[in-house]
Amino acid sequence: MKKSSPSKKPVKKSPGKGRSARRPWFWRLFWRVTLIGLVLLAGWMVYLDAMITSRFEGRRFDVPSRVYARPLELYSGASVSSGDLQRELELSGFRKGDGRSPGTYSRNGGRFVISSRGFLFADGLEPRRRLALTIYSDQVQDFRVLDGDSAPIVRLEPAQIGGIYPAHKEDRVLVQLDEVPDLLKDALLTIEDRKFYDHQGIAPLAIARAMMVNLQAGRVVQGGSTLTQQLVKNFFLTREQTLLRKGNEALMSLLLELHYEKDDILETYLNEVYLGQAGTRGIHGFGLASQFYFGESIRDLGLHQVALLVAMVKGPSYYNPRRHPERALSRRNLVIDVMDEQGVVSAAEAARARARPLGVSERPSYSENRYPAYIDLVRRHLARDYKKEDLQSEGLRIFTTLNPGVQYAAEFAVEDMLSRMDSGAAETTLESAMVVTSRDSGEVLALVGGRDPRFAGFNRALDARRPIGSLIKPFIYLTALQDPDRYTLISPVEDKKFALVFDDDRRWEPENFDKKERGEVPLHRALSHSYNLPAVRVGLDVGVEAVQDTLQAFGVTSPLSDYPSMLLGSVSMTPVTVAQIYQGLATSGFNTPLRSIRQVTDANGKALSRYSLEVDQVADPAAVHLVQYAMQETMQEGTGRSVYRTVPQQLTLAGKTGTTDDGRDAWFAGFSGDLLAVTWVGRDDNGPTTLTGSTGALPVWARFMEQVPQHGFSPVMPDGVDYHWVNAERQALTDEHCDNARFVPFIAGSEPAREMSCGGNLERRVRGWFEELFQ
Repeated sequence: MKKSSPSKKPVKKSPGKGRSARRPWFWRLFWRVTLIGLVLLAGWMVYLDAMITSRFEGRRFDVPSRVYARPLELYSGASVSSGDLQRELELSGFRKGDGRSPGTYSRNGGRFVISSRGFLFADGLEPRRRLALTIYSDQVQDFRVLDGDSAPIVRLEPAQIGGIYPAHKEDRVLVQLDEVPDLLKDALLTIEDRKFYDHQGIAPLAIARAMMVNLQAGRVVQGGSTLTQQLVKNFFLTREQTLLRKGNEALMSLLLELHYEKDDILETYLNEVYLGQAGTRGIHGFGLASQFYFGESIRDLGLHQVALLVAMVKGPSYYNPRRHPERALSRRNLVIDVMDEQGVVSAAEAARARARPLGVSERPSYSENRYPAYIDLVRRHLARDYKKEDLQSEGLRIFTTLNPGVQYAAEFAVEDMLSRMDSGAAETTLESAMVVTSRDSGEVLALVGGRDPRFAGFNRALDARRPIGSLIKPFIYLTALQDPDRYTLISPVEDKKFALVFDDDRRWEPENFDKKERGEVPLHRALSHSYNLPAVRVGLDVGVEAVQDTLQAFGVTSPLSDYPSMLLGSVSMTPVTVAQIYQGLATSGFNTPLRSIRQVTDANGKALSRYSLEVDQVADPAAVHLVQYAMQETMQEGTGRSVYRTVPQQLTLAGKTGTTDDGRDAWFAGFSGDLLAVTWVGRDDNGPTTLTGSTGALPVWARFMEQVPQHGFSPVMPDGVDYHWVNAERQALTDEHCDNARFVPFIAGSEPAREMSCGGNLERRVRGWFEELFQ
């Protein structure tokens, strides 16, 4: 009998026990993912924290260097026209008004009342003053200081003519928090972030509050982001609207508030916020915006001005007061209303501010580089002493020698005269360049790089190397006149054709421009009438190498041709190089390096570099005096005499024309008692023209000279020079009233030994007495 096996009952699984078996696996995964997420978040926070601290601990802003014109000095007797004074005031951001508020002026004919803003120069602060003066015959008269410290000479703040900007083209004037008026800080916080000093970087309730205010106003008045978030967005992030960017913005705002004080964050915001555009240059910060829109320091802003700047934070382009004045006015008044409602200002103050116009200056106090050719010269001069990155980021202040009135006259002369000369066909369009310096100091007062002075491309004044033609002749004759035993101004030189045959059987036969020959002519006439054949003969006599040495002593640094053709100007120079060598002729043989910069200071006004006058005597002043005499004769009797169709006869000038083959280059270089100017006219493709130095460059030069108040050239006679009445044809001393008598300078001892008299002719003497009586 089999034993029955015990029966097995099925075991049922407990639902509770299954869930508990699965729980450890799920939570392990959850906590692992959470831990990884926290590690990644911590790592990301560390990265964001490093990014914040590295930017905030280092230099926060790249501040461009600012380039200024020379300051205008006003005093009784100063030379300035009414038009130039008004243009310079406007260039400096002065507004036409009552002349009582800082930065304004009034004009009634030649009568001016000017209220200056003051300016920090390297030698101290020029305080605010209110001035009155009258311009009569291009001179300041009745000069008085109405308010402020009395002074015989007052410097107005210089016009900013440009800047050297970093690659991102952001521009700003840094301000410290204690320099910012409380009214501006209160207005900004009232509109943008009322709880700024209470939150930790983000304020969730601010979004709800902003929505309510905007609904009540019927338009966007407030935003939900805190100032800290706005700063983070502008300073570190892009403007893209994504959840990732918003998340980073919140995290970075918390970190920023963790590391830095509220006042530090607010000061950075005040310097970073974007408030407009000037060409390719972004206007950042309230310090620059106050100057850009009102021409005033941030410390001097009124309520209506503060409200406008704060209003523009919401949309600088949309509320641009120059392009959309009605829109900007409405937004500004809305800001004033909110300030009134919040008790920031009284109802009476708000009412007065709402009644004020926008008060924006007609043009920015400075915009993109106004004078690109001149700024190009400044950059090249600065490159000798400063690194590019320092110029773009350290906020240096560069005080140049540019004279805005002279620059305006040069630009006008080039544009006006070329438009008259040019046929208008694109393929024959003429171009020009002009360099103007102070005759005594070598300071570059103006520079024009082409007929379009605002074009920032090819700078012909600095880079157009063109043959100089007859501009070389004064240096040939100077080389000869430094040997007075062989050459004087009345030495006979041959104006006759000849030929040179070189070793390779090539022939060179120079000729005069008019193809004529005149036999023997005195040296002074050969120069003043620009005869080619005598110049070549004299140059060959003294030696090509000696002429090269003279040119190099006067400032030519590039290689010079050894061929005799260089004696007719087949040597290429830029207009600025021509100005350099003629500067030595104008200053009696002293090589005076051209300067475009007077001083460089740091952002706080501390002097870093001074560019003082340097001179080096490179030629005998007595010989240069003789050349100056012949260059004055050029203007009175020779190739430059047509200048007096334009300028007054009493303005004594000295100069020289230059022309190259087929009229490809027309030159004129000359000087008065105050100014030296060099003009070039030609075509960029080096094509022929019908112009000469007298018909192309000289009219531009004359048009310029007639516009600028100045004194005539009156050379100082150096030691070792004596004047004598001579008859050049007879090579003899003579009497003043004799036929062909000419009063000519000689290096002492080189005058003719022979004397001749016209017999004491009574008629000539009486005529001479009467001429002297009525002169």
